[in-house]
Amino acid sequence: MTTELDRIAYTARVTATGGRAGHARSDDGLLDVDLRPPVALGGPGGATNPEQLFAAGYAACFQGALGVAGRRNKIDTAQSVVTAEVSMGPVGDAFGLAVVLDVEIPGVDEATCRKLAEEAHTVCPYSNATRGNIPVEIRARVAG
Repeated sequence: MTTELDRIAYTARVTATGGRAGHARSDDGLLDVDLRPPVALGGPGGATNPEQLFAAGYAACFQGALGVAGRRNKIDTAQSVVTAEVSMGPVGDAFGLAVVLDVEIPGVDEATCRKLAEEAHTVCPYSNATRGNIPVEIRARVAG
């Protein structure tokens, strides 16, 4: 099922050159990063990589969606922490991704954290884009 936008609220524009060993820059210049394959993939490291950028975007977006879920349930999620792990590996002759989202919300039990995280997973644009395409595991953690 393809999701169609009711309207476009924002468009990010980033241009990449040189592939995984290149550079990426947003049209407003706020994102301006060198890219290098990580050492784990036989690269030199020393710069960010597409998986880190995807993880940063997903974690931030998911935390925003967690705020929506919190407001709907009258629970403060302002101090929540979302950590995204994006893994890459072979899938036959191609490559694929897998995501784990660790979610912590101070002041709530694990069941409440899980409920809010599952609700956020239905709201988050990254979750909606990846649903049915790659595995996404959500782990609710008691903040400690």
